[in-house]
Amino acid sequence: MKTTLRIVLIMMIGCTLTMVTGCASKVKTSGFLQDYPKFEKGPSGGADQVYFKEGVDFKKYDKVLMDQVVLYFSKDSKYKGINSDEINKLSDAFHKAMVKALKDEYHFVSEPGPGVLRIRCAITDVKKSRPLLNTITAILPIGLAISFVKKGVTGTHTNVGGASMEAEFLDSQTNERVAAVIDKRMAAKRKVFKGMRKWGHAEDAFNYWAKRLRKFLDEAHGK
Repeated sequence: MKTTLRIVLIMMIGCTLTMVTGCASKVKTSGFLQDYPKFEKGPSGGADQVYFKEGVDFKKYDKVLMDQVVLYFSKDSKYKGINSDEINKLSDAFHKAMVKALKDEYHFVSEPGPGVLRIRCAITDVKKSRPLLNTITAILPIGLAISFVKKGVTGTHTNVGGASMEAEFLDSQTNERVAAVIDKRMAAKRKVFKGMRKWGHAEDAFNYWAKRLRKFLDEAHGK
């Protein structure tokens, strides 16, 4: 019985590798930014690609002016056809994540001014989780093994959700770009409960990005 199970597992992993080889995840641009500066590879645990204008003192920014978050899907995005209600919910979820992470130290304002950092942000791709299959593959040994094989090749697990985003940060008075980021954030397989909602993993990515921005601003202010 164990031998048979081992053979089945090897065959399934082999099929998975055949399907995903050559499909490794790459950061793509959507066209949301009017032009793309020279990005550098982001730090470990941070955004995939980052740009910072040389000589900018981010310590001077203690307020935030945030444009409406938009969904800006590239032509090859699978989910650019999601309905307007879901688009609004995702946009609101992103904005709420930012407000929750920043508001106690970096006040949100509605007008440009001294010390105001303007944020333009777009969700450039989104992948919904498949709740039942996500739960099964997170629990059953064979499914979990196949999921981790796919993770090693493509950078994502099977049946999990996530999102990609592009953002630029502008001096609100001059509209000069002072920073920009591009990132893709897919869920960890262990986050089963987040995957019980089809956009739960995407919302988890929003919270991650908001916390990363808070961490960056805190470090810039010496906190």
